[in-house]
Amino acid sequence: MDKHKVMAEKILTALGGSSNIGNFTNCMTRLRVNVVNPDLINEAELKSIDGVLGAVNDETYQVILGPGVVNKVADQFGTVLEEKKSTGASEANQNVNETPGQDIKKELKKKNNTPFKNFLRKIGNIFIPLIPALVGAGLINGIAGLMSNFITAGNDAAWLLSLQPIVSVIGSAFFGFLTIFAGINAAKEFGGTPALGGAVSAIIIAPAIANISYTVPFFGEIQLNPGQGGIIGAILAALLISYLEKALRKRVAPSIDIIVTPTLALLVAGLATIFVLMPIAGVVSSWIGTATIWLLQNGGIFSGLVLATLFLPLVMFGLHQALIPIHAELITQYGYTPLLPILAMAGAGQVGAAIAVYMRLRHNKKMRELIKGVLPVGFLGIGEPLIYGVSLPLGRPFITACLGGGLGGALLGFFAMSGDFIGSVAIGPSGLVLLPLLTGPLGAGKSILVYLCGLILSYIGGFVLTYFFGFTKELMETHNK
Repeated sequence: MDKHKVMAEKILTALGGSSNIGNFTNCMTRLRVNVVNPDLINEAELKSIDGVLGAVNDETYQVILGPGVVNKVADQFGTVLEEKKSTGASEANQNVNETPGQDIKKELKKKNNTPFKNFLRKIGNIFIPLIPALVGAGLINGIAGLMSNFITAGNDAAWLLSLQPIVSVIGSAFFGFLTIFAGINAAKEFGGTPALGGAVSAIIIAPAIANISYTVPFFGEIQLNPGQGGIIGAILAALLISYLEKALRKRVAPSIDIIVTPTLALLVAGLATIFVLMPIAGVVSSWIGTATIWLLQNGGIFSGLVLATLFLPLVMFGLHQALIPIHAELITQYGYTPLLPILAMAGAGQVGAAIAVYMRLRHNKKMRELIKGVLPVGFLGIGEPLIYGVSLPLGRPFITACLGGGLGGALLGFFAMSGDFIGSVAIGPSGLVLLPLLTGPLGAGKSILVYLCGLILSYIGGFVLTYFFGFTKELMETHNK
């Protein structure tokens, strides 16, 4: 039997069986499942499955499988789920086993269940399905840029001259229509019709928008440009049209709903997009880009240190979702986001801390086995097993790991002071997996070298700080058994 199908079957059983699954999707590294009854999940059994790297109990239950594997398992998971439901089979598992860090995760989930944080999760959910395309298109864009450099350097081979524009359009097309994709997903998240979200977002990038200008009292003439407002404008427009659509459906007779509701919703939301959202969102988007670059250039080492140090605490409280539109705007404006490589240093600090924990807790076989199993994926940028299974349950090592990651962020901040930003052309990956996506004013080669130096500094910082300052006498007595 296919090993990925075996994994899917075991995961389904550990999640409480087919009757306990509402729906599921996957991102680049995780299988994200909406479960009916979380108490039926056997987390100990789930984490013991070969190939499962960890689990996160958030708005959706997330099984961490890693790049590549998650897509194959997700395909088989859907097949197995359909088979079980069609035969009426249900293997609900009534055993609920607690694992290290589970109490912490439950408490964090309870604290994170606020309207503001739920809104931020929705923002994150808009972009999570786009990550594979962002990564793929970003890499192809990088290849096209490399080919362009060869041409500029004097390589005029016929095949290169012919192939470069083809590769360039394949890589850039998705980013050209990213606004529409964001609008479609935003409408879906806010309870509207995805097609209407895409339709109103398409207004923002329509070439004909350049023909529109109008005068506003106190502000003078407003001249619109295609793309003005970008991702933020698309999300606001999709939110508005979703609200209008739901409000109209309550008032319009069913017999004419299919004609009246989408027409009025698109007309009103379209007018609001042109006269309100695009000008405002354009200013906000421009400010975000300018403010971020200014912060890194002027804050330099301090900014990099603070951003990398505080990133994982932001993740724990769900506040990191607010950074996703910022990354997208920076990529739109500059071709890369200089924030992501700095924030990626946080995971490297966790890797160094885990190695220190492994060396200090020589008699804790369970913890050492866990670290040996999840450390390789930590190097690849998948840090959840290290956070929730190792550093966070211990307490102090989580703090020293965050500080260690801050050292790598400070190094990248040092280069940013002179305008040598280390940027990523796409969002999603971190750790060593981020290497092919790096670019910036220094060029791809030097950007990769600086980023690697930052990772190594974070590894060392996380290790040293955790080894010497991460354990009290009480912690050693409790855990080194």
